[in-house]
Amino acid sequence: MADTRALDHVGMKPAEGVVTRPSAYGFAATLARLDSALERRQLEIFARFDHSGAARRVGLSMPDTQVVVFGNPKSGTPLMLAAPLVALDLPLRVLVSVDGGQTVVSYIAPSYLAERYGIPPDLVKNIAGIEKIVEEVVA
Repeated sequence: MADTRALDHVGMKPAEGVVTRPSAYGFAATLARLDSALERRQLEIFARFDHSGAARRVGLSMPDTQVVVFGNPKSGTPLMLAAPLVALDLPLRVLVSVDGGQTVVSYIAPSYLAERYGIPPDLVKNIAGIEKIVEEVVA
């Protein structure tokens, strides 16, 4: 099963397969660090969902929350050919949010995706880099 790390001091309820890491930086700085880490690795940002911004536009309030969707077709395509349903969870995504005053970064563990979709072990490396990216972003 995936390594799911919950944060004791944060109000998020753990979800199966989700890894959540506290960031040493504020929300905007964490997003900027994520963008830089993805750019350095030449990973394409396909979409950015600003959930808190959308909430503000309709008169609602929520803590800063954005999802960044990214990847590389050279890495993702072989996964989808081997296990077509993994396309439901690709491209990869990272949630950057503020919970209880702490900026946190969450993602679905590659090991969880591998188990869920039966991804061959030799292809898990294609998505395993998300763990290093997040560690770099939050450190």
